Amino acid sequence: MSSSHPRVPVRTATPADVDAVVATLTTAFFHDPLWGPAFPDAERRAVQAAVMWRVYATSALRYPWLLVTPNVEAAAVWIPPGGRELTEEEENGLAELLVRTTDEPTAEAILAINEQLYSVAPTEPCFYLTLLGTHDDHRGKGLGMGLLAESLARIDAVGAPAYLESSNPANLDRYRSVGFTARDELTTATGHVVTTMWRPAR
Repeated sequence: MSSSHPRVPVRTATPADVDAVVATLTTAFFHDPLWGPAFPDAERRAVQAAVMWRVYATSALRYPWLLVTPNVEAAAVWIPPGGRELTEEEENGLAELLVRTTDEPTAEAILAINEQLYSVAPTEPCFYLTLLGTHDDHRGKGLGMGLLAESLARIDAVGAPAYLESSNPANLDRYRSVGFTARDELTTATGHVVTTMWRPAR
């Protein structure tokens, strides 16, 4: 693991942290090349996206792998081997929720992106980093990469590989610096390129 990413204090999130996790993810992905335009109404994007991030953050509490810095300046949503992002009930209700929150074309486009991402997910057991973000108010302090470094130290301790999807090319070198290598490239229906990345067990 690169020494250029010092570890930061990390803890497992609790239900009391959900609002803060949602706020962090909402600001972190507001201008993301993939997830920003997925909510095309920029004036309503933060509110609309927050509804979706809340579903994923709340669901992730089923596992002890929603990791955050002490005051939730940064958050990492990991799904452990054998787990799934959403429960069956949450998956079945997501389309209706997105339609109510946005509109039918926007909901369909988001669900199409999700389907494409699921289609290239590895079949071998691994830790899956579904979301990693730092709140805008705390960018540039190394908290996101510090959180990732600590996350990977915990994953290494149980001898498991890790997988992620990078929707922002600016992050590829950061992920490489902690041991990820590019696995594949996926062009979504919206024309955005997503790089899937893999880190072997250590």
